[in-house]
Amino acid sequence: MVTLAQRIESLRTEANLSRPALSLSLGFPKGAIEKFETGRATPTKEQQEKIAAHFGVSLFYLRGESSDRTRQEDWMDAVPADDGEYVPIPAPKPKRPKPSAEPQQGAMLDSLLASKAVQELLRKTVLDTLRSPEGQELIRKAMQKK
Repeated sequence: MVTLAQRIESLRTEANLSRPALSLSLGFPKGAIEKFETGRATPTKEQQEKIAAHFGVSLFYLRGESSDRTRQEDWMDAVPADDGEYVPIPAPKPKRPKPSAEPQQGAMLDSLLASKAVQELLRKTVLDTLRSPEGQELIRKAMQKK
């Protein structure tokens, strides 16, 4: 992947400009381009925009994030104009699940509770709880309320 420093250097050499000449034409300090190219300094966003505009490339290209030099505001100029009338295409409606004739029996808890082993375990746990002193107290309170 090409770095910002490498891209600045390659664009400058393609344009046959010296580092001080490029700095001067962009209004940067004399040694700024040298620092950018050697990686001792990173240009600010505004400086990157100035450099990209000077060479007519996109910021993505300048930063090495793209190999396409096209400036972002110019990319639509390459699309041919369509003389036809604009007709909006409606977005597709989301698909809804079809209601099934039989109830859903696939739930995990329903499947678990349908098991004979689990039913027997629950029955045993409830009976043990009701036989305990706490369970007897609950039964007594329930009978008093009636």
